[in-house]
Amino acid sequence: MTIGLGGEPLVVIDDFFPDPDALRAAALAASFVPARNTYPGVRAPLPDCYWSSDRLDTMSAMIEQAFGLAGAIAMIDASFSIVTTPADQLSVAQRLPHCDAFVPNQIALVHYLSLDCLDGTAFYRHRSTGFETISEQHRQMYFAQVDFELRHLGMPAAGYIVGDTPMFERIASVEGRFNRALLYRGKQLHSGAIGPGAILSDDPGVGRLTVTAFFTVG
Repeated sequence: MTIGLGGEPLVVIDDFFPDPDALRAAALAASFVPARNTYPGVRAPLPDCYWSSDRLDTMSAMIEQAFGLAGAIAMIDASFSIVTTPADQLSVAQRLPHCDAFVPNQIALVHYLSLDCLDGTAFYRHRSTGFETISEQHRQMYFAQVDFELRHLGMPAAGYIVGDTPMFERIASVEGRFNRALLYRGKQLHSGAIGPGAILSDDPGVGRLTVTAFFTVG
């Protein structure tokens, strides 16, 4: 599908992995540690079986069709991830939509592995600039404007962003169904759609377990 006024591609793949229960078992046996950067939770390494050559070939074909990007996939980072940070302990950056890159050839993957949690991913437009994606060309202007708004209009309320806010308009949201995966450009403004009643456990069998990955194409 395409989302927003910019018509950016968003690929939704159900039944993504042939044995998702085996992935959950691997996550239960994994050692999770606090995530780096601004991810509000913990992460653990993936089993080697996750990136089979067949899966990479299938993803390459999907990415070329949807994003017009052809060439080799170069992995930047990939891991099991669980959101665990309580809403009242989030940093300001964690309360806002974010992007993972500023270039058109970096793709993000989110693969949902929770049995019951449907908290997925939401995508946003920054109201005052109209930006839905943040390019290298516009990043300085965008962050300067966000900083101005935070200083003069006030900080966002403590908590995960849910729906529209004075600064951001939600343009799309996808449920985190079990064994569903999303592919989107890293420069797309987005956030985990973490509801106010979300279970923020670090137990992979209970919490919002996903695979998150970032890679370039070409």
